[in-house]
Amino acid sequence: MPGFPAGALFLVATPIGNLGDITLRALQVLRAVDIVAAEDTRHTARLLAHYGISVPTTSLHEHNEAAKAASLVRRLQAGGRIAVVSDAGTPGISDPGFRVVRAALEAGCRVEAIPGPSAVVAALVSSGLPTDAFVFMGFPPARGSARAAWFDRLRHEERTVVFFEAPHRVRRTLEQALEAGISREGALCRELTKVHEETLRGPLAELVTRLPARPIGEFTVVLAGDRNLPPDGPAVPPDRLYGEFCQMTENGASRRDAITTLARRYKLRSREVYAAIEQMRDS
Repeated sequence: MPGFPAGALFLVATPIGNLGDITLRALQVLRAVDIVAAEDTRHTARLLAHYGISVPTTSLHEHNEAAKAASLVRRLQAGGRIAVVSDAGTPGISDPGFRVVRAALEAGCRVEAIPGPSAVVAALVSSGLPTDAFVFMGFPPARGSARAAWFDRLRHEERTVVFFEAPHRVRRTLEQALEAGISREGALCRELTKVHEETLRGPLAELVTRLPARPIGEFTVVLAGDRNLPPDGPAVPPDRLYGEFCQMTENGASRRDAITTLARRYKLRSREVYAAIEQMRDS
């Protein structure tokens, strides 16, 4: 079939809300494939029906992706064409898809991305915050040391940050960000492209107060990066950095992990820590 080679896996971006936000190429692919691997087959069935597409579907979600990947790859190796879709947006971005892609590539199969809607990009470009460099941090961990480490990374991140959050946790997440000393400009995007779409912009402390008592809908949060960095290199004495670096590596930390830890601890760039360590080695 011209344009749709046999044995190919297609990652098809689907609307994040408004059904009109789907590309012509995405529709062509969905009509051409042998099967659609969907995060929720019932949700995808409504999308396919809306566009008059009749193609078999199979479930592919976080609980079965690892087990399902092998059978999908076998189908690709037999010449089948498979589309992977999530409930909304681009598959593999905080949604199933990554494991199947890796398995397909390792088996030598062709993988093509069919670009389209993305809540990450939509929120970023409408936030009014810098877009020259940004990082997507997924969903914050719900609890424990992983959540604390996530906030630590957020506190020291220089780039604009985009992340998702559930409605019942969004207030507490923003409050904990403030408690962690993260006081920056931000944008709180709710129900992107849907009927009740809303974007709040302003300082993080203000955004918390503007949240309704019972937030509803899907939230994408954008925060400005930490641009308050020392302009003329590290203020921490190189011998201190070198001493702590040696102690960490002697205790089993890798060179890279030790440099990253020191950079976060002293709010330095990794290259500044590296330069200080090399300076002490040379001396």
